[in-house]
Amino acid sequence: MPQLLYRWLTAAALLLPGTAIAADEGPLEVGYMPILPVAQLFVMEGEGWTEEAGLELELTRFSSGPAMVQALASGDLDVMYFGIGPAMVARANGVPIKVLAAAIQEQIGLVARGELASLMADADPAQAIADFTEREGRRPKIATFPKGSVPDTVLRYWLDERLGIGSDAVEIVAMGADRVQQALLAGAVDAASTLEPILSTVTERLDDAQIVAHASDMLPGQPGAVLAARESLLEQRPDAVSTLLELHLRATHALVDTPQQVAPSVREFVGKRLVPLETVEAALSSPFANYGADPHAIVEGTRTMHDFQLANGTLKQGLDIDTLFDTRWYDDLTASADADAEEGDTSP
Repeated sequence: MPQLLYRWLTAAALLLPGTAIAADEGPLEVGYMPILPVAQLFVMEGEGWTEEAGLELELTRFSSGPAMVQALASGDLDVMYFGIGPAMVARANGVPIKVLAAAIQEQIGLVARGELASLMADADPAQAIADFTEREGRRPKIATFPKGSVPDTVLRYWLDERLGIGSDAVEIVAMGADRVQQALLAGAVDAASTLEPILSTVTERLDDAQIVAHASDMLPGQPGAVLAARESLLEQRPDAVSTLLELHLRATHALVDTPQQVAPSVREFVGKRLVPLETVEAALSSPFANYGADPHAIVEGTRTMHDFQLANGTLKQGLDIDTLFDTRWYDDLTASADADAEEGDTSP
């Protein structure tokens, strides 16, 4: 995005006095997972931008996207920072939500350790899995988030569609984000379909661990985490929604352009503050830190994931993907920014 546009968004996110959010409207109830794919939320809160903008967020932490879907069904949340998979599940089950912006793409990787990592270094993944099963007398155990989550869906897509060996070729072990890292470090599993900072942490701590499949190998163009909101919020508090999206875009640019500067704010939310700052800095600069806010960029990837989840039963019923997204907010914001940037550009 042009530098003039970025400067406009930065200024807009601070809000002029006449456009401040009314305090008597109350806080926005925001559900999130303590993972790097939703780092925009951590940046805007940690850097104090929400307070400056007069926007109060009441944050609730969840261990997984499916757990957040349950809270959504109970009417407990206004705004969600979670994976596109759970967003589809919620919408398909009748929860009236809309995806307003992307947060990240292609953030999932497969990290393996021990014998499986060694075999995958010398053979294609399908053959390595078969060789492991023959040598060890068991299928490799691969940890990931609960079924329906993005890491789980990407793993199953890779096994079924990319390798053609089927999900039953391995033992998929579902668990929360915190436990995935613990299981890998303890040797309880052979690999994990996961994200940063787990990928960096495990490869730093274990000499026999390595990334054996990248996002582009597993599900090219995979959509990741998103910013979503209840439809009722869009109707009742449009100013708050617009402000939140402005801050989301500002945070996205900070993560792309100055990740080291905002890393301390991100660390406050990730890994219960036990992750070293250096690891967070490395994770924010890794090949898996593909931050981006444009919702249009993930629509087709979402269709691919939707069709796969519908086929394997994760989605009990299909949905019209176009009804899941509401891109007007992003389009209006960026259109205004483009117009202002052109007006302010006096270069020949």
